[in-house]
Amino acid sequence: MPTDAPADRALLYLHGGGLVFRLSAQHLAMVSELALHLGIRALLPEYRLAPRHPWPAASEGCLLAYRWLLCQGSPAHRIVVAGDSAGGNLAIALAMALRDAGDPLPAARACSSPVGDLSSTEERGLAFVDPVLHPQAIRRFDRASLDEHDARQPLISPVYGDWHGLPPLLIHAGEDELLREDAERLAQTAQQAGVEVELAIYPRMWHVWQLNRELPQARDSLDKVARFFRKDLEAERATRVTS
Repeated sequence: MPTDAPADRALLYLHGGGLVFRLSAQHLAMVSELALHLGIRALLPEYRLAPRHPWPAASEGCLLAYRWLLCQGSPAHRIVVAGDSAGGNLAIALAMALRDAGDPLPAARACSSPVGDLSSTEERGLAFVDPVLHPQAIRRFDRASLDEHDARQPLISPVYGDWHGLPPLLIHAGEDELLREDAERLAQTAQQAGVEVELAIYPRMWHVWQLNRELPQARDSLDKVARFFRKDLEAERATRVTS
């Protein structure tokens, strides 16, 4: 992490792993690189995991982490939120939960290979062959995290939620990955609600390829996430200086 990072700016990163796996060393290395690109601190919460703690345990943990940052002196407009896979789902749902609760919203969000619809797991994998994530694996993850909850609840499957008033969103997905259609549906849903959204599909890439930081496509993705976040953070600061 940057040693001279501003005290009031932060990246909240929500790791993937199907809501059943803990934060990995690969995630720590990837987020450290992103934080260095941005020159800000990063918080990676170890939220509670299924099946012992099914939904909404993980979502509640992410909400607590965000509010903790606020209490530590980081104003919402200087917080950015990112996540991959199930963590991307959590990042999107977090903004919805914050808005509905009347909390201040983060400056921007970025998701890599996000899960958008947990109700469509039987159809996943019919169109793409992902070398990393198998359809059977994601079905097991979803069953473990859902317990008896309705998969079409907006905070579980954000494609069914109300997106109005949410902050800018960047989505990266791989051309060959299992969740490509989820990424495309999320971007379309955001656009229809008037949310500023950017979607990039990386040719021949798989699920959360950014964890393989030696790949040029991984470095390119992280660079673009950093530029996207920096744009919103700097735009907010410029607005305050000139107002």
